Amino acid sequence: MDDLERRIAQARGDEPADLLLRGGRVFDLITGALMAGDVAICGDRIAGIGDYEARQVIDVTGLTLVPGFIDTHLHVESSLVTPYEFDRCVTPRGITTAICDPHEIANVIGLDGIRWFQRASECLLMDLRVQLSSCVPSTEMETSGARIEAADLQRVMGHPSSIGLAEFMNYPGVIHRDPAAMAKLRLFAGGHVDGHCPQLTGRDLSAYVAAGIRTEHEATTAAEALEKLRNGMRVLIREGSVSKDLAALQPVLTDVTAPYMCLCTDDRNPLDIAEHGHLDHMIRELIRRGSPVLAVYRAASLSAAEAFGLKDRGLIAPGLRADIVALDSLESCRAQAVLCGGRVVDDAAFAARPPSRPVARASVKAPHVGPQDFRCAGNRSETPVIGIIEGKIITAHLTHDIAPRDGDKRPDPARDLARIAVIERHGWNGNIATGFVQGFGIRRGAIASTVCHDHHNIAVVGADYDDMALAANRLSQIEGGFVVASGGDILAELPLPVAGLMSLDPFETVRDRLILLRDAAKSLGVTLEEPFLQLAFLALPVIPALKITDRGMIDVTRFEILPG
Repeated sequence: MDDLERRIAQARGDEPADLLLRGGRVFDLITGALMAGDVAICGDRIAGIGDYEARQVIDVTGLTLVPGFIDTHLHVESSLVTPYEFDRCVTPRGITTAICDPHEIANVIGLDGIRWFQRASECLLMDLRVQLSSCVPSTEMETSGARIEAADLQRVMGHPSSIGLAEFMNYPGVIHRDPAAMAKLRLFAGGHVDGHCPQLTGRDLSAYVAAGIRTEHEATTAAEALEKLRNGMRVLIREGSVSKDLAALQPVLTDVTAPYMCLCTDDRNPLDIAEHGHLDHMIRELIRRGSPVLAVYRAASLSAAEAFGLKDRGLIAPGLRADIVALDSLESCRAQAVLCGGRVVDDAAFAARPPSRPVARASVKAPHVGPQDFRCAGNRSETPVIGIIEGKIITAHLTHDIAPRDGDKRPDPARDLARIAVIERHGWNGNIATGFVQGFGIRRGAIASTVCHDHHNIAVVGADYDDMALAANRLSQIEGGFVVASGGDILAELPLPVAGLMSLDPFETVRDRLILLRDAAKSLGVTLEEPFLQLAFLALPVIPALKITDRGMIDVTRFEILPG
């Protein structure tokens, strides 16, 4: 008897189920009813709900069973751990499917980074779907470690983990019909193309959607989300470690809109996950803010599955994947047991996986820098300044009068005007660009990072040039990561030797070191809750309004490099 016949036989009760979840209630995402009945499982599929016998029984008395949660857009690299540790970190919280874009590592080592994620997806408990990165680099206004064109993408198509083309960040390339963008869109015509078009509106939005792009996670206001919904896009509510859009978009999520809205984290680190949660946190918070319970759980699973063409999941129903989360209650969303494809998620299951093989070691090839490299020349007092908006990756384009002294515009902690610099670290040109940022609150020392979206050069912000140089040079010595320096000393650091993005340590170790880093940054006067990820997004030239790359200060609204 093959798997199909076994599943039919077990669904009919002609033979015992392989596994039975006994005593719980099933939350039906079609009707909203809580149904009594045991859940029979055959292999990796659900056989039926009702009165069954089984070879193995798990008692879930008093618990509520819901479909496994689906994170519809994330970058595993932003968890700062490998896919294997990410799996161990979030799957016990009920995240059974994650749709990732590996463009962070792809910007460092190209197709080898995508292939590494594809191989990893074959060994995890969760179902990690690996989208193919559309924009490496994200623009022509930065230096990345690799370049991926349509012909390159064709070489990694066809892997079982793939759904389609990952977030198309070069929205000007789409609406103005850039040949390279058109080649990628044609390659994936008829398949899924994920979107990325912050603040795009009107006819430009129509042009972008007309390209066949159907999902989007960059809405930061209710009005923006509604316009995108009305244009036929599925809107993904995002709540990352920096990009926190849940509060703004929560009023849009109703029983009417739920079929067209999903949940995603985009970029979330182990400290945030430990202190607040992952998708489980989003579910709790949406319900707390008044969203209908049924709408929230639909967005977390069924709507997500349908938005990305995953027809085999999203409900607890016969024939679908046995991705099931047993909760203490719908409102608290605390997972008491999790099944991924019929496998019980526990320490033994994680231990049984093959070990990971790290890649992209020694990827930081930045030039040695000195204090003089952080001087900011210019004769005019009028100076563009990046204005941080905490909880957002969009920034303000500010202008301040900063009088040059001896050919240099100095940091001014009294006005919260810190120096920011980006140093090319892939070994291509050694570019160094400097500017000003307001919003860190830093009064002394410096913080530096090789997590620098999406090119992942070195980003450093500080009030003291010597400490900026110390922090930046230390990153080369530890193969990338995060560093805090002050008074000529390294106060805290987190090595991220895999492409300068991921640690080889357990996520618990990374979490603990992030606490030390946060405390060290606060000792410099930093007021931001997530200073390192906030710093990382200041270098992403596809998010308005003012950013910085190794080429200089970028006016994202105009998509141009500002004159020095």
